[in-house]
Amino acid sequence: MTVAGRTYLITGGASLIGSHLADALLEAGAGEVRLLDSFVLGAPDTIAHLLEDRRVRLIRGDILRLGEVLEAAQGADGIFALAGFLTIPMHANPALGVQVNTVGLLNTLEAARFAGVRRVVFSSSVAAYGDAQAETLAEDTPPVIASLSPISAVYGVSKLFGECLCRLYAQKHGLEFNALRFSSVYGERQHARAVNANFIAETYERIRRGERPVIVGDGREVHDYIHVSDVARGCLAAMSGAEHGHVLNLATGVDTSLAEVVQAVLRACGATLQPEYRPDTRPVRSAGGNRLCFSRARAEAVIGWTPRVSLEEGIRRYIAWREARPR
Repeated sequence: MTVAGRTYLITGGASLIGSHLADALLEAGAGEVRLLDSFVLGAPDTIAHLLEDRRVRLIRGDILRLGEVLEAAQGADGIFALAGFLTIPMHANPALGVQVNTVGLLNTLEAARFAGVRRVVFSSSVAAYGDAQAETLAEDTPPVIASLSPISAVYGVSKLFGECLCRLYAQKHGLEFNALRFSSVYGERQHARAVNANFIAETYERIRRGERPVIVGDGREVHDYIHVSDVARGCLAAMSGAEHGHVLNLATGVDTSLAEVVQAVLRACGATLQPEYRPDTRPVRSAGGNRLCFSRARAEAVIGWTPRVSLEEGIRRYIAWREARPR
């Protein structure tokens, strides 16, 4: 499916990933990009630059209302199902978060079916693995949920549920899909709803104020940080390639500890402050230990995707964006 001249709907369009994906679609020559968002979580500033392009259509709507999603999907060639609650907002409002991540996706798939949309790309998460332990965490690794905190388990299970819904609609209705398990997404236009990306932002803010950066625990906790531009490219490849019906990791495959993140931000800021270690009292944290090792082999084989932006480069880009914004 070539992107040029085609129409795409992005649910959760006024988001970090949604805005960068819209940039990528427009650059690839898309005929129309529809951004559907209720603005419960999305921010108008995130997509302000996009509205200058005549090919972009902003639709204020809610995926919990099937009629609104169906209307937005009419004539679309593909849907990027990005709308969803991350761990922090789900912890704040679990009732709404569970509805959006389950019924909201169900409505999106129903709208795709009735509107004759060819393919849906679903934004899943590596949270679907829970606390699984393996040499490498590949897409066929069984999830381990029981040892998670309640909110991390609810979020991870909601993503597993979404993947199963996609497979069901492919089986029953022939709807093409690819489900992408994102690792910790960060970058320009970043919001304050992602636990691990927030750590980068909070570290930068402390250093900017001349305060010592804070590391919780012993600093050895690792996450896989992926720049949003790499995620946008992965979404595009999952939509436009010949392959479908897959669950794919979109991760760098590089484990980075909290202590290493702090050092990277210090280098980018040219600061020599010494980190301060504090006990881990976080009310919300994502799954993660001292080793993850996500495999990206299947994404490379199936959709030809590999990440391009290193954490050092991504942090430099994020800081340049922050420095250009009003304080």
